[in-house]
Formats: sequence, structure tokens, C-alpha cells
Amino acid sequence: MTFSLIAKNPEDGAIGLIVASRFFACGAAVSYVGASVAVASQAFCNPVWGTEGRRRLAAGETAEEVLSDFIHRDAGQAIRQAHMMDAKGNFAAHTGADCVDWAGHLIAADHSVAGNMLTGSEVIEATSEAYQTHADLPFAQRLITAMQAGEAAGGDKRGRQAAGLVIHHGEDHAWLDIRADDHADPLGELARLWAVAQERYVHFAKGMPTAAKFSGLPTRDGLDADIARAEAERRAAGIPSRSLATDS
Repeated sequence: MTFSLIAKNPEDGAIGLIVASRFFACGAAVSYVGASVAVASQAFCNPVWGTEGRRRLAAGETAEEVLSDFIHRDAGQAIRQAHMMDAKGNFAAHTGADCVDWAGHLIAADHSVAGNMLTGSEVIEATSEAYQTHADLPFAQRLITAMQAGEAAGGDKRGRQAAGLVIHHGEDHAWLDIRADDHADPLGELARLWAVAQERYVHFAKGMPTAAKFSGLPTRDGLDADIARAEAERRAAGIPSRSLATDS
């Protein structure tokens, strides 16, 4: 019912997980990301694979160790699919024998892709290839572009409904968490939301507190100027806002 991509950005160490499916709110059901690790639990998903996996990976266990334990313990492992990345950047994946065709996974040096109920293996292959060939793009855009390539190659054979993207910048809390829970073009909607994020959100996020800097940026100094500058540049380039917000 789903295909997803986990990757680590080599430029800044950000961890990203993006998912798309003909299944309502797949972004909430599949994605479990932490400061340095990620787990995608899909097919007949088991959320405990996500929550326990994220905790154990963050504590230092390897992806192979955690996944092997889950497969051994879970009587339903044959209908589960999961892939994960540990704190050292190593990947592991499992596609249960009873997952609905086409189902499978692909592990590369810096990312992993897995999917089930797909039109064929070309979906995850196209996703991986696009991720590798678009290294020049901002990380979020690179992830979305890769998934759109997988969708263009066939995607979920039942259709489209939902998508989600989560990125962590070395913190337990997400830097970006956007979702389209019920949409005719969910990956296109993620692309629109990412464009809207450039208007204010990414600038505001610069002042967010971190574990090392508890207060973050406690004033708006500089943030409003950055937002105004980005607005001026967008207008000068003739790019309309893609926000659907309304003003009172």
C-alpha cells in the first residue's frame, strides 16, 4: 500500500523520511524519525516497530540487530515491511513473504527505499535513481523529487491518497513535518507546502531552540528581516505565493 524513502543528507547530517500511499494519513502511520535515526513501518504496519525501533537505534543498536529481533518476535512479520537507518548511517530492510505484490526494497550507500502494492520494481528503482541524480537540490526538494519519479514510474498500483515528509536536523523534534492526508495529488501537495515553507517557516525555524541552545533565539531579531527579504526576492522574480492562507 506504500512506498517510502529514508536518507541522510551528507551536507548537514539531516535525517529525512518521505512516504506516499493510497492509504489515508500514511505520513502518520509509517514515519518514525529521531535526531540520528529513522524507521519506516509499512504494509500491515506495526507501530511498535517504529517507536521501539527508534528508541533502540538512538541508544546505539544497529539496524540489523533491531530488525532481526522484530522479525523473530512478531508473529505477523510475513505481512510487515520495514526499513530503517541506525545512528551510524547503516540501513536494514525487511519485506515479509506475504506482502502484496509487487513488494520489495533497495538499499544504497546513503538511502533506502521500500514499497509494497506497487506496479513493479521500477518504482523503487526510479525513486533511488532520482535521489542519486538530484544531489544539487535542497534536501526536502530532493526527497520529494525522488518520490515523484517513483510515482511517475507507476507508484502504488491502487492510486494516490496521502503523503508525508519528516526531516530532523540533529534534534529529537522535527525541523519539518508536512503531510497530505487525503489528496488527489499528495506528493504535489507536499511540493506546494515546501514552497510555502520558504516564505516564512524556514526563516522562523532558524530561531527554534535546540537541546544545546535551550532558549534558541529568544527575540525576533533578524528573523523578520529574513522573511521580508525572501518576500521581496520572490516578488521581484515574479513568483506568486502558493499559500492558501487568508487574512482577516
